[in-house]
Amino acid sequence: MEIIHTIAELRDHLAAFRHPAVVPTMGNLHAGHLALVRQAKPLGDVTVSTIFVNRLQFAPHEDFDTYPRTLDADCEQLQAAGCDVVFAPKETEMYPHPQSFKVHPPTELADILEGHFRPGFFIGVCTVVLKLLSLTQARTALFGKKDYQQLMVIRNMVKQFAMPIDIVGGETQRSDDGLALSSRNGYLSEAERAQAVQLSTTLKTVAKALRAESSLDAANINRLESHAMQTLSNAGWRPDYVAVRRQADLQMPHTGDALVVLAAARLGATRLIDNLEV
Repeated sequence: MEIIHTIAELRDHLAAFRHPAVVPTMGNLHAGHLALVRQAKPLGDVTVSTIFVNRLQFAPHEDFDTYPRTLDADCEQLQAAGCDVVFAPKETEMYPHPQSFKVHPPTELADILEGHFRPGFFIGVCTVVLKLLSLTQARTALFGKKDYQQLMVIRNMVKQFAMPIDIVGGETQRSDDGLALSSRNGYLSEAERAQAVQLSTTLKTVAKALRAESSLDAANINRLESHAMQTLSNAGWRPDYVAVRRQADLQMPHTGDALVVLAAARLGATRLIDNLEV
């Protein structure tokens, strides 16, 4: 496995390949990332994982400075998973000058849910992903479904820019108790980790109730969302949202739409997100 830190070296190494399959990450890898790497293996002629903690997608009060950097351990795991190339640039390599050109996704998709509570987040995500896809000359790129809205934003960005890249979603990987794997799970205390499964349990409860509904209207959806929010609050969480949306575009659903339930909530100092397709 090649570990590359500069753009010039990356371009030189990948020039021999026609169909890179790329897994962009911020490092601090877990089994979910490694599942994406294994999923990528048969989809290209070289498997590339990028590791870069992207300042542009962090608000000033968020955890950019404390986000775990674990490059050596990440590379060991990636090699065991069959990754061919790791691109791990320094910030000065990715942004040698202030990144004044940025991608602004449409407000109807990017300023709801995560974008509402993290203003500018998807601008930072789209800008770095566009740059990484360009640098790697990706023909396939894989992103986890746990970040459901992110996957949809990136998929639409690639489509609108007519980029010759297949965007593939990987299923959410979970611990045995149902907690979605996340790099931020490491922030949880032992007691919080035991409690964290409540987020996925709440999503399952909402999904079960939706399947029992004969029709969907705004009142029914609002009732289910409010009850789920209250359930989390009563258990000591600080929920940002529990939202029932249609899978196609994350807008308000109608009867017959394929649905997804999405949630974000803080447990102690840690903000967790999760979703469940219905």
